[in-house]
Parts: sequence; C-alpha cells; structure tokens
Amino acid sequence: MKAYYFLAILLLPFWTGGGKAQTVAESLFKISGDRLIWENEGEVFWIEAFGQNTLRFRSTRSLHISDEIWNILPQPESKPVITIKPGMAIISNGNIRAEIREEDGLVTYLNEKNEILLKEAYHHHVTRIARQYKSRGSDRFELTLTFEAEKTEHLYGMGQYPNDCLDLKGTVLELAQKNTQISIPFLLSSKGYGFIWNNPSIGRAELSMTQTSFSAKYAKQIDYFIFSESTPADLVRHYSTLTGKSPMMPSFATGLWQSKLRYSSQAELLSVAREYKKRNLPISVIVADFFHWTNSGDWKFDPKFWPDPAGMVKELDSMGIKLLVSIWPTVQQESENYVTMLKKNYLIRPEVGVNAFLPFTGYLTFVDVTNPDARQFMWEKIKKNYYDLGIRMFWLDEAEPEIDPLDYENVRYYKGNGLEVSSIYPYNFAQALYDGQVAAGQKDIINLIRCAWIGSQRFGTVLWSGDIYGDFETLRRQVKAGLNISLCGIPWWNTDIGGFFWSKDTPEQFHEVLIRWFQFGAFCPVMRMHGQRPPAIKIEGSKVGSGSPNEVWSYGDETLKIMSRYLQVREQLKPYILKNMEVASKEGTPMMRPLFFDFPNDQLCYAVEDQYMFGPDLLVCPVLQYQVKSRKIYFPEGSAWKDALTGKVYKGGQWVEYAVTLDNIPVFCRNGFELKIK
Repeated sequence: MKAYYFLAILLLPFWTGGGKAQTVAESLFKISGDRLIWENEGEVFWIEAFGQNTLRFRSTRSLHISDEIWNILPQPESKPVITIKPGMAIISNGNIRAEIREEDGLVTYLNEKNEILLKEAYHHHVTRIARQYKSRGSDRFELTLTFEAEKTEHLYGMGQYPNDCLDLKGTVLELAQKNTQISIPFLLSSKGYGFIWNNPSIGRAELSMTQTSFSAKYAKQIDYFIFSESTPADLVRHYSTLTGKSPMMPSFATGLWQSKLRYSSQAELLSVAREYKKRNLPISVIVADFFHWTNSGDWKFDPKFWPDPAGMVKELDSMGIKLLVSIWPTVQQESENYVTMLKKNYLIRPEVGVNAFLPFTGYLTFVDVTNPDARQFMWEKIKKNYYDLGIRMFWLDEAEPEIDPLDYENVRYYKGNGLEVSSIYPYNFAQALYDGQVAAGQKDIINLIRCAWIGSQRFGTVLWSGDIYGDFETLRRQVKAGLNISLCGIPWWNTDIGGFFWSKDTPEQFHEVLIRWFQFGAFCPVMRMHGQRPPAIKIEGSKVGSGSPNEVWSYGDETLKIMSRYLQVREQLKPYILKNMEVASKEGTPMMRPLFFDFPNDQLCYAVEDQYMFGPDLLVCPVLQYQVKSRKIYFPEGSAWKDALTGKVYKGGQWVEYAVTLDNIPVFCRNGFELKIK
C-alpha cells in the first residue's frame, strides 16, 4: 500500500498537467499572433477571434487549415485574450470564451456569466469523440462534430424545413437544398448563443435531447463560428452583421403580387392587369411565369405569344404595376447558347454519364453559377433579352438546383464536387442577377427565389416556400417555416397563397383554406397569389399548358368580398411595413418573428408556435384549421393588446379563447399603433 501511494505522488504532476514534466514550452498549445493552436496525434485546430463576441473554430486531420470563408463578411479586428496554463488554455473575445483541455483538446464555450453555452461531447472510452474524421481521399473527410446538449434548451433557425416545428429540438435536419427545403446552417439557442456551420457540403444536423451534432459528407475541415448575446433579437442582429443585411425593400413591393401557373401570353397577362384596375383592386406586381421562352437557356420571350414585351412593360408601368419574369438556370441542348456554354465549361457536368440533370420537356442541364464567368454570360443574355426591354424584376426558379435523380456525388461544379459545395448554388444564382443589376445602375433590386444559403439576403432576394399543397396542414407548417427562416437574416419571405398544388380537399374546403391563407398573406413580408388551379388548360403551340384562373375574383363573390377587405388592410399596412423594412435593412431585424423575439423573458413565448409578431406592434394569430369557431390566443406579458377588429383591450400574460368567423383573422395592436380591420 505504501508503495502505491509513493508511486501516485511521483505521477501526480503528469496526471494534473503540473510540475516540471509539463511546461508551457512543451505544451500541445501554441499562440500564433491572435490565434490559439492545439495540435496532437494527427489533428490540429485553430481558435481565433472574429469580430465582436465571436470565435471561429477550425480543425482537420490533414494538418492543413483552409482560409475559405463561405459568405461570412470581414469584420473589424478584435484582439482576443489568450492564456495558456498547465493542462488547459483559454481564449476570450468580449463576452464569449473557450476553455480547452490540453490532454484531449476538449473545447467548452462559456459566456461572461460563466454559464456553459456549448461543450464538446466526451466519452472516457473514445478518444476525441467530439470531432470525427473519416478519410475520403487526399485532404477531404466525412466529418462529424458533436456537443453535449441540455433537454430544456430551445433551438431555432437553420433555414426553412416543412417539418411542422418551430422549436427544432429533437429534430434531424438534412443540410441540403431541395424544393420546399432551404438549408441555412445557423442555429439560435435559448441559452444565448448563435452557431454558424461554415460549410456548404451536404450533411446533417442532429438536434437531439442530449446531443447537438453537425456533419458533412465531403469537406476539408470542421469550421464554425460561435457567438454570444443576451437576447434572441441580439443574436439575429449579430448573425446579420456577420452575413450581411438586405437592401431597403422598394415601396411598390409591399402590395399584392399577382400570379398563376401560368399566363400563357402577353394578351392574357395584360387582360388580368386591366381587370384589376377596372375593379379598383390594389396590385403592385404581375408575373410572367415559366415557359414564356423559346428554349430553356435562350432567356428570351417566345414572340409567338409575347410579340411586344417592351410595349407590355410600358403599359404595365402606366398602371403602376411592375412585371416579374421567371428565369430558370436550366439549358436544353436545343438552346442557341448550349454549345457555347458547354465548350466554355459554363454548365454543371456529371462525374460519370451524360450532361442531363432534369427530365422536364426534354432533358435539361444547369448553368454552373459557381463559375463567375458563367454568371456573367447568363446575365449578358438576360440583360439583352429582358433588362433592356425595361424589365427590372426576376423570379429565380429551380434555384436548388432541382436535379433528378438527386445524386450529389455525380455533380461537378466549378467550385468542387456536388457533395462538397452544392448548398451554395442558390447564393451564386442570386448573385448572378444582383451583380448584373448593380452593374447596370439599378437601385431598387428585389428578385423572387426558391432557395437560399448563408448571405443570400444581401442580394435583394424574396424567398418563397416552394411548391406546396393547398390544405390546412400545409398552411400550418408555413407559419413555423417562415418564423425559423426569419431568424436566419432573411426579412423578405412569402408563400404561394392557397398553395401551389391543388389538394385533395373538396372545393368548399379549398375555398376556406384559400381565404385563411389570404388573410395570413396580408401579414407576411410579401403578399403573393400563385398556384396551379385545375382544370389544366392546353395551349396550342406551347410545350406546357396553363392553369385555370387564380385572381381574387376567380372564387366567387363571398371570397372576393373577404379578399378585397384584406387587400385594403394590406394598403393600410404599407407605411408600417416600409418603416420596419428600413429597420431590417439597417439592423437585420426581421419583420415576421416568433413571440420570444420581442418577449424573451416570457417563457411561454418559447412554446407558442402558431402566433407571431409582425413588426414590434402587431400580434398576428392566423386561423389554421377547417371550420373552427374559436382559437386559443396567448397575449405576451408586459403589454396591453388592442383588438384590431373590435377595439377591445386584453391584458398581457394570459390565454384567451377567441371567437373567429371566416371573414376575419385575429390581430392585436400595442404601443399605440392603430390598425382598423373594417
């Protein structure tokens, strides 16, 4: 026994990291400028300050750290405080710090109150379980990063997923772009941290009750940013500082956008615009949807159906209506631009097989918008055939891109293999149009797009939620999806009012969901009618047909009466929307946001998922079920809430069973703001 104690005393300095056997000079840590480095047994990581209250972490087993920053903006220099002690190191930047255990490189992040924000996972039988690398050849790996998690934590953001969840705790999210799925890997925690996974690779985020993990299928390194703030609103503003803010929304964009699948000719589109004016119904934008073109990849009107686009634009302008024109990044072999783009490597291409990725009216391939020369080539065609005719708004459809069959590994982009870079495609697609418009001298830029990634908001893009069904279940999912994406720096978002696809509901059910959706749309950042309405209509001489009418007068007098009412409500809201869009442009604060954004100290606000704030002064409670006579409403504490319909005032901090009729949506005002729903 005495020998055991004697041996233990001799070994104590080695176990604790103290004594002469473990000096700073022999440490696994070193400091290089303002960077803390840890290196041991085939792995190296760097931690450094990045702007205010932010740390960046990078690690790899290739031993070569890349400086690639995927769309994160440069920040003012920030000097961290780095301390190396026996057995550990600490790096602090403002109100966040990382503590690293030397023996295994285990990282723990804490705030200025010494509260743990995130701690890497640990298992005493598995070395460095938090950071896993599986070689995929050369300096690429399949990566997994894992943190411990608390069951009581609430998690939000991550883009737009149609999973019926506002709180993402307990979900598994694919990090990939698809129709109706928008991956923006920014995680906002109720514990007061924001986390950006700086990686466009295809992967997963697993937000379980006990662990939070991020993985990438094919990447050089683990790479992320973490920052700390005191409220969810401050976290969103911080994220927007790192990734950019939207431009100021043009005033015309606050009104109704009218669309359907699809106006098949110039004559049909103009007839609809004239009818809106004849009926004295407000309208701001009208849409020329897909296959108005000759061939996909020509990027120009088919003169058979659109004989005078410049004249059409002038007439619409005289009515105060802007024209939005659909642009696909697809190219078919019959296109006049196909051979040139193929030879110049302006198209995405397969690693194996033929260059065809989307079977739709033939086989289509896609512009490789990750190639700056390809972006410029596409813009030059768009400018000549659209912009120079007076068109200033573009609908960037198929922005994921929508590849079928979806085999990321078999796609080669200018920036790399599809497994490695696919998530960035919608960002570069938006950039192609935005850069061209800026170069042409355009000031008010706003384009509609179906997908996004980190930083897309900088390009004046309005996101919409994709090709969804027109039923109450889908409507309910839209509210939560819109709230999560609003936390990702995206202030401009909307849905197809009534859904894109006709559901299996009866006409009576669809008319009710359409009305409820229209009411919800009046309180969205952008209000847009769109959809494929049966029966389909064949168009002689065209590759695709059209849908039946989808204007506000297309569904009967009762529906028209209610829609007309909410068009007038939208008109009332225009100054309020513009005021708050200016705030969004300056601060990154979204117009549409969850209750906890404005009421972070009211714990019930983290559990309410079917109400939201529309700016700081309006509480919106959409009706999301068929033929209900009432719905429960929670009034956040600390405010008095005035019913916009009746004028009745409700005290905050209570639940109320509120009676509803088909012709109204519950909306409540505070801070003296006045809205009259008549």
